[in-house]
Amino acid sequence: MATKQNSKPIAGPTIDSATIERLLIARQGDPFGVLGQHQVGDVDVVRALLPSALAVEVISSDGEARSLGTLTKIHADGLFEGSVGALQAASADSPAYRLRITWPSANGATSVQETDDPYAFGPLLGELDLHLIAEGRHHALGDALGGRIATVQGVTGARFAVWAPNAQRVSVVGEFNGWDGRRHAMRRRIEAGVWELFVPGIEAGTRYQYEIVGAHGGLLPLKADPVALTTDLPPATASRVSDGMAFTWTDASWMEGRAARHAPDAPIAVYEVHAGSWVRDMEHEGRSFNWSELGGRLIPYAKSMGFTHLEFMPVMEHPFGGSWGYQPLGLFAPTARFGTPADFARFVDRCHEAGIGVILDWVPAHFPSDAHGLAQFDGSALYEHADPREGFHQDWNTLIYNFGRNEVRGFLIASALEWLERYHIDGLRVDAVASMLYRDYSRKAGEWVPNIHGGRENLEAVAFIKELNTVVDERCPGTMMIAEESTAWPGVTLPVSAGGLGFHYKWNMGWMHDTLRYIEEDPINRQWHHDDMTFGMVYAYSEKFVLPISHDEVVHGKGSLINKMPGDDWQKHANLRAYLSFMWTHPGKKLLFMGCEIGDYKEWNHDGSPDWNLLDQPLHKGLQQLLRDLNHLYVSSTALHEKDSDPTGFAWIVGDDRTNSVFAFRRSGRDANDVVVVVANMTPVVRTDYAIGVPSAGAWVERFNSDAAAYGGSGIGNQGMVHASDAAKHGMPASLRLTLPPLGVLILEPEVSGHGKTLLV
Repeated sequence: MATKQNSKPIAGPTIDSATIERLLIARQGDPFGVLGQHQVGDVDVVRALLPSALAVEVISSDGEARSLGTLTKIHADGLFEGSVGALQAASADSPAYRLRITWPSANGATSVQETDDPYAFGPLLGELDLHLIAEGRHHALGDALGGRIATVQGVTGARFAVWAPNAQRVSVVGEFNGWDGRRHAMRRRIEAGVWELFVPGIEAGTRYQYEIVGAHGGLLPLKADPVALTTDLPPATASRVSDGMAFTWTDASWMEGRAARHAPDAPIAVYEVHAGSWVRDMEHEGRSFNWSELGGRLIPYAKSMGFTHLEFMPVMEHPFGGSWGYQPLGLFAPTARFGTPADFARFVDRCHEAGIGVILDWVPAHFPSDAHGLAQFDGSALYEHADPREGFHQDWNTLIYNFGRNEVRGFLIASALEWLERYHIDGLRVDAVASMLYRDYSRKAGEWVPNIHGGRENLEAVAFIKELNTVVDERCPGTMMIAEESTAWPGVTLPVSAGGLGFHYKWNMGWMHDTLRYIEEDPINRQWHHDDMTFGMVYAYSEKFVLPISHDEVVHGKGSLINKMPGDDWQKHANLRAYLSFMWTHPGKKLLFMGCEIGDYKEWNHDGSPDWNLLDQPLHKGLQQLLRDLNHLYVSSTALHEKDSDPTGFAWIVGDDRTNSVFAFRRSGRDANDVVVVVANMTPVVRTDYAIGVPSAGAWVERFNSDAAAYGGSGIGNQGMVHASDAAKHGMPASLRLTLPPLGVLILEPEVSGHGKTLLV
């Protein structure tokens, strides 16, 4: 390499006292303009700010560690400067020089450290990266920003980059510099508002945060990295340097075939889980299980129960466990509560190996105002709106993302892709979509700002959602985007190209509220609430729906699902068996929260877990068996899922028998012979010789009976088979006369359908 032969000494400091003062109080906005190597006249000068250091020598970076000059301490607080000779030119394989630093040690001794100078390295992010960040189109922010292990000019260390356009100075602080913001001030890339720095020698797992002098000159609380891939275990707030999570996936066949598993004609039965409380280790003070332990228990359980997917309440890092993850700050990092990012990836891989998909709840609507988080990140309203009428969620005491800002939209879209691409997640259930769509959500008159047309619609949020779903479809085909949207906003699951929001499925909150209101009534009163069970079919095909019985229905004083049911303990179980049977045969994909399948009496508490000991009791064991059989029947019977989104797949047979609280309907698949008939008796009265129309005469198999003795029922039914006459009824060419069990649901199919034997009668 070419070298510059230059060793002229310098007489004194070559920078003015004001610059020195700014360095020493960490207010120098351009540290690279002062520190590192600089040409002063015809002399090469190196400056280093190393508080507490005793001596600093510049040495060659060619492996021989030759002395190139000694730096003089020009300020007592640790600013060193000196001329150097024979300085080689920096190259792609090596920086121009290294530093040999003498530090004080215990008992008056000293220690010597040889290291590369962070200020000897050039810019890190390329112009394309910066351009895409500024436009909000950098879809791999998890690789471009954050604290990542990197090799720069042949040197291994950590590359830090953070978006803070209005900051006056940003430093990375951590264990490696005593959390001293003077030591590692970052370079500002003004074209994108990004600050960056390469710190040699740092290893994966090193703790760090950002020390920021804000837009108005004040020092902010230390900030966690918004794009950290790994974090400290809460309540600690530091981020950790990531090695990018090198992980060897074994799920290629799953990934290739999952699009068919997520299609509107596929069976989708989701088990919603809070990872920290599904089961606890009571031998160790009730601690939560980690991902490895959950994999050994939850995956085989979900598979044995016949669920096709697991859906986790948010696993993105969040400071307060009591938020259940719905107030996240680490949108790129799996929470450290259950293990490392690689542990989480391994769990997903094991799910796919078992034939189970993984859905995550994801929260782009709002974020908490914790001082170490996104709030006022650079001393200005950066991620949030400045106006509280737009930027503050009154219901949740949180801040609302500014969807109109390119970089914020890009941040959120990159977060979604992080989970879908890096972790092979099969779908995201987007939380609180209604709160995003309406500017007046949960606000009184005068508490919100109209859109540019004077309306209540949040046009920026709508544009963000459409862009999000478009990008996901392009980059992650076969995944699902699911909206928790509680209003009648049109076209939620219509493609963006057709004017819709572009989600694949929507939670049917209306169906859930109506049917729960019905089933909570004493059976004697249900005749007056009959429409609550039938109204859902009026709009069942307006969207592609998931029928959700989620955690929201068993918290905040709402009680457990089984305790919503009227009557004594037997009737509670019978009502719940009937309700779940009605739900599993109704058009729409299914979702059930953990513990509901065993009739847990307790309202869900994130600090506890379902009472699995209840399975020692026959009624609870029977309820679990019923749900298991429903899942397997739902998956195996194409009539129960192929036309979930096709109105030709459903027809009422009996929809108006209010007096008897009886419902009967037909479900069918694409094959004309693929038919089942469902009959529900929602009273505790046995109804004999009840006539209903059916599509064909002949033998009909009683494939399922929710009142079966094995489920804890009374065992009343039709001995497994009944014959239909050719007497027309209910607009059908044939009819059956049935015995309807109390608080029971029957599923019948013609014997010729060939779907197999009766499950339980």
